Amino acid sequence: MTDSPASPAPRAQEPLAASPGTTGAPESPPARTAAEPLPRLSAERVTLAYGGTAVVHEVSLAIDEGGVGLIGESGSGKTTLARALLGLLRPRSGHISYEGRDLATLGRDGLREYRRRVQPVFQGEALDPRMSVGASIEEALTTHHRMGRAERADRVAELLTDVGLDPALASRRPHQISGGQRQRAVIARALAVRPRLLILDEPTSALDVTVQARILELLERLGREHGLGHLLITHNLAVVERLCRSAHVMFAGRVVESGPTAELLSAPAHPYTLALRDAVPRLNGEPPAPKARTEGLPAATGCPFRTRCPIAAEVCREAPTLREIGGGRRVACHRSELTGRGGR
Repeated sequence: MTDSPASPAPRAQEPLAASPGTTGAPESPPARTAAEPLPRLSAERVTLAYGGTAVVHEVSLAIDEGGVGLIGESGSGKTTLARALLGLLRPRSGHISYEGRDLATLGRDGLREYRRRVQPVFQGEALDPRMSVGASIEEALTTHHRMGRAERADRVAELLTDVGLDPALASRRPHQISGGQRQRAVIARALAVRPRLLILDEPTSALDVTVQARILELLERLGREHGLGHLLITHNLAVVERLCRSAHVMFAGRVVESGPTAELLSAPAHPYTLALRDAVPRLNGEPPAPKARTEGLPAATGCPFRTRCPIAAEVCREAPTLREIGGGRRVACHRSELTGRGGR
């Protein structure tokens, strides 16, 4: 893989465009103190619904430079939350803010600028099979920047080089390149508009272990060189441990545990986090840890994990709330002290 020269420092960001003639705007998110740094992108008690059914319940998180992980099994609400953070879904309640501006108060121009600064990175299969790799990247440049044809071609070559690809691959279709090359091309397309944050939705899940490692190295390098923040959505705990300083664990649309990644994975406080960690295959001959019960759907009332939890008790018929347990850790579990961490 060929690394390109370090990119110039990120440009200072001009304010997002305001919504013209906005009246009756939703209530602004709570004010922060002058001494408290403002998160670049934050969700405050966000609830999301499809039709009349809530699928994400009062989730709060903040993303700045560096990485934040969002961990959970399929159906836990991770991708739905990502769609809202990209401005594609409007919360039923709560606020999503970028640099202090509620997305609900932005007009068309403001949302257009926001979507340039916050870019999604999906799996390599997201590339249009009818278009060449270069045309897919050029499409982003045409949408967000005014460039001549020659300038766009130069920029496409620069972006492909930056992600470790031969610029000659620009003429190929997605099916003519490998899975790892497709994933690099998706990353190049996201970088085309010079974003400040990336929403990474399972960016390595379809790749073999060797290619995964190379993509992770690429994401680490690009984060350093471009000053990018990111939200990483995954079920792969090893990826979160490598790329994210903090993490949130979701189950049934709720955050059940959050905190610094190293502490959260080394000493889980919620039995669901513990079950996820202990499901990772061991290669050193250690016996597997006892498994949590896996039968049953999330409970309709009380703790949503209680029908699958090995330490559930009568108190779990009441819904737990996220509570502080020290060291920047929070957990939603009545009996977290039984996991060995939550009682501290």
